[in-house]
Amino acid sequence: MSKAMIAMSGGVDSSVAALLTLQQGYEAVGATMRLLGDSNNKDISDAKSVCERLGIEHRVFDMREEFDREVMRRFADIYLSGETPNPCIICNRFIKFGALLDRALETGCERIVTGHYACVRYDSGSGRWLLVKAADRSKDQTYFLYMLRQEQLSRIVLPVGALSKPEVRELAEQSGFVTSRKHDSQDICFVPDGDYVGFLRGYRGMDFAGGDFLDLDGNVIGRHAGAIRYTIGQRKGLGMGFNKPMYVCRKDMAANTVTLGDNADLFSRRVVVRGVNLIAVSRIDRPMRVTAKIRYSQREEPATLFQTGEDELTLVFDSPQRAVAPGQAAVCYDGDCVVCGGRIVRGEN
Repeated sequence: MSKAMIAMSGGVDSSVAALLTLQQGYEAVGATMRLLGDSNNKDISDAKSVCERLGIEHRVFDMREEFDREVMRRFADIYLSGETPNPCIICNRFIKFGALLDRALETGCERIVTGHYACVRYDSGSGRWLLVKAADRSKDQTYFLYMLRQEQLSRIVLPVGALSKPEVRELAEQSGFVTSRKHDSQDICFVPDGDYVGFLRGYRGMDFAGGDFLDLDGNVIGRHAGAIRYTIGQRKGLGMGFNKPMYVCRKDMAANTVTLGDNADLFSRRVVVRGVNLIAVSRIDRPMRVTAKIRYSQREEPATLFQTGEDELTLVFDSPQRAVAPGQAAVCYDGDCVVCGGRIVRGEN
């Protein structure tokens, strides 16, 4: 019998993942990570309750140091550089499928189980493990998992990927889990109020000075409250009025300038990506037709994928894409399967 460690977040999805893991015949142990002081004590308590109901052991791993080093510091560094990081992707890479998987293997578990909405399957033809979209496309989380490597995918079980969210909640309620009606978390766990600047001010002890708004020709057209406060594509909240709608087109953190332009100036047909992780293929020898998206909330768009460097891919979209944000992820698909993904470096016309 295989032994699996279930990442128990204290939410409904991981609770049902634990239930399904036992039904699949695994010997299981639940594990919850302490990441931020005592802030997730309620989640730990809920996870323990579910484990007790299922009759399995529940462990708590103190990963505050790893989380601070691998996620919060990286987030702060990337944000301060002017890019737009995705902390959930960082956490999945270094914590859930990094540090926690290491703990699982060290304690004799062969698999790690999570409540992510995605599927993993082995393709005997290519000899590769594939990351496949969830049955519930509205909840699909493959975008956040594009960084998973073959060794990790070979050890991952994602039981709820075959279910819809209502089915998951129904199973939780039938099982009497305290998590059955628990709301999904929508915020970054270490920035629950969404105030990134406030977080950086407290975390790094920094203040952010105002600077110049520039037009696309480099002319000063106003003053802003600090380049750190603005995101690519932003229109509202610029802090001053113009005679027409203006949008953030780029930022220069060293010069503390924010360049504004028209909505039409935000579109790019080419997107350059680095930090590439290939999943469905081992290499890209020739131009490849894919669908791709440059942010989680975006629908996929048709594009052609080119290898343009040892660790660089270029996506050429059929239609220009709006507000390409360096630091975000671009993820490419072939039908339901993730081909690859990487960190956006820049958009080009």
